[in-house]
Amino acid sequence: MLFSSFQLGPVTLDNRVAMAPMTRSRTSQPGDVPNDMMATYYAQRANAGLIITEGAPVSDVARGYSMTPGIYTQAHIDGWKKVTDAVHAQGGKIYIQLWHVGRRSHEVIAGETPLSASAVKVPDQVFGPLAEGGFGMIETSQPRAMTKQDIEQTIADFVQAAKNSIEAGFDGVEIHGAHGYLFDQFMRKASNQRTDEYGGCAQNRLRFLIETLDAVGEVIGRDRVAVRLSPHVMEGDGTVDDEIEQLVIELAKHFAATPLAYLHLSENISNYLPVPDEFRKTLRDEYKGTIMVAGKLTKESAQQLLASGLVDLCAFGTPYVTNPDLVARFKQDWPLAEFDADARLSLYGGSEQGYIDYPNYSV
Repeated sequence: MLFSSFQLGPVTLDNRVAMAPMTRSRTSQPGDVPNDMMATYYAQRANAGLIITEGAPVSDVARGYSMTPGIYTQAHIDGWKKVTDAVHAQGGKIYIQLWHVGRRSHEVIAGETPLSASAVKVPDQVFGPLAEGGFGMIETSQPRAMTKQDIEQTIADFVQAAKNSIEAGFDGVEIHGAHGYLFDQFMRKASNQRTDEYGGCAQNRLRFLIETLDAVGEVIGRDRVAVRLSPHVMEGDGTVDDEIEQLVIELAKHFAATPLAYLHLSENISNYLPVPDEFRKTLRDEYKGTIMVAGKLTKESAQQLLASGLVDLCAFGTPYVTNPDLVARFKQDWPLAEFDADARLSLYGGSEQGYIDYPNYSV
């Protein structure tokens, strides 16, 4: 099943392998503009049924990592057009991941105090400018709680970013609601201590994300809007949120009648819990739309998930860093180039080395 075609909204995918979103920090400066090197990188990996780009901040304040490609200026749109044109020329399909990091930022990156559901700071580091020069990991700033006006502006930012994405040639958008970023901060009890309509009960903590998904779906079509979630990855202070699974199920119920392009579950990374079979079964029972899973998958484990009927698409992250021809390697049972210490060192920032110089397999 991994190599069978799949209908995703208005586009047909050549296979069920997705390239997962991965921050690479290779933009042109000033302006964090996508460039020719990025176009080459994504085009090399267009063998994936679907590429999901690295996270693209929807505004200045949404930004939490330096040198990440935005989608809120005309220069960003023009830069991303190079990427989509290159991928489509190879027969690939590509979604952009729309990103707001919330509290996972620093004032020198965002240009102002980072925003969050509540003014709750946890120990955390992001990729930004160092005091001694250059870039590296820096501690995040104390966030402030978003006002209703902030929330309305952020929804508007996502809507405009989605419009920009379609203008740039993307086949759809994935809204990042995972990994302790803004929407995840609203969903989790530890980071959301609000007492208004965006805090408290599960319905309220989901409200911001649902309103954003609905608003974006109205302007580009719900079948071109996806969302990424990570209910089994522990964020913030590392405590287990005993309601986060149920929030994901409630989100699925909300979109059951008119499904999104897909629900994307990020699993088995960082500080995580195993995913219970019962959760997968309940999610499938409540949601008949497309479900994607990512997280340390192998060809074999991906095939098993697809065969179970509980998952429709399987996404691979770091294997695509060092294996631009990943689908061919899977199909032919060729060995994979290891994602080793050297590859990890070149993950964020830098030049073509460790980015577009990984070769295809040579028989």
